[in-house]
Amino acid sequence: MTRLTATDLAERLGRQAEAVCRHYLSNGRKQGNYWLVGDVRNTPGRSMFVRLTGGASGKGAAGKWVDAASAEHGDLLDVIRESLGLVEFAEIAEEARRFLSLPQEVPAAPGNHSPHTSGPSGSTGAAQRLWRMARPIAGSLAETYLRERGLADVQADDPLRFLPDCYWRPEGKGRTETWPALIAAVTDLEGTITGAHRTWLARDGRQKAPLDPPRKAMGTLLRHGVRFGRAQDILAAGEGIETILSLRQILPGMPMVAALSAGHLAALLLPVPLRRLYIVCDNDPAGRIAREALVARASEAGVEALALSPMLGDFNDDLVWRGRDALRAWVRPQLTPEDVSRFMGPMQPP
Repeated sequence: MTRLTATDLAERLGRQAEAVCRHYLSNGRKQGNYWLVGDVRNTPGRSMFVRLTGGASGKGAAGKWVDAASAEHGDLLDVIRESLGLVEFAEIAEEARRFLSLPQEVPAAPGNHSPHTSGPSGSTGAAQRLWRMARPIAGSLAETYLRERGLADVQADDPLRFLPDCYWRPEGKGRTETWPALIAAVTDLEGTITGAHRTWLARDGRQKAPLDPPRKAMGTLLRHGVRFGRAQDILAAGEGIETILSLRQILPGMPMVAALSAGHLAALLLPVPLRRLYIVCDNDPAGRIAREALVARASEAGVEALALSPMLGDFNDDLVWRGRDALRAWVRPQLTPEDVSRFMGPMQPP
């Protein structure tokens, strides 16, 4: 009889993520590729969302979930434990095997599986070492890549570096490869590096490498982000690095942060002096869910929350396909008049 680890059980549950949610989180509902519910204990509401599609493991895996209200996160084994009030891992594994119609057996030792783990593989220490290994972006293939995306104003103090030979390992079996990579530092509110984000690039730097996936993160990501400028009273927060850099083309002085995913955006820590938050939305269901959750959290903290919506899928699409002037004209009426004069200035004559 095959002995299954906690990881094996979580991955098998992930393949049936929607069925698991319908059974154990019955007070929720499906929206797009996510299951929305109040929390992991099956309370009615919308602050927790579970990925219904994705890979078997790693970032974006099916079955991964985050609660924007509490910042709890985990996998479907955690859902079984909390929704049923189980304590011992043997009980959780038995229930998972029952749901999966597997023969009952106490699986191999669970190792480090515990509730609300950090999610993406790789420690904070490893992320900090990767950052120290990387070099400045100026003159590198990473700079070439960003220029191809219309992002030509990378600054020396930006949390971006370049690594010419960055290891890429497939999610399942397969050989490790090395590709050039854009490295971004994930930091907390105090500026301490907690994680790193890698975007592997083609050999000429003109596009992403032909890998699946071409992006991965490591370290502690939840509540933190890739920060451009130090936020005080005003902050713009979005998902992707390229989205945030695109917006900075027209708002160069506004502090911004890329949370790296919709789930992490919803749980982002807000600085204490903040009085206005611009939520940089992507035009997809996950982005809209994250916006709603972050608006609620900001309101509870007494922070004014305003959405910045793109013309196309995201602001980098707008920049590449419509141009900087069109992007500027589109965003301008979405800002408060005070912030237009502070961060954008007057419209230039044609």
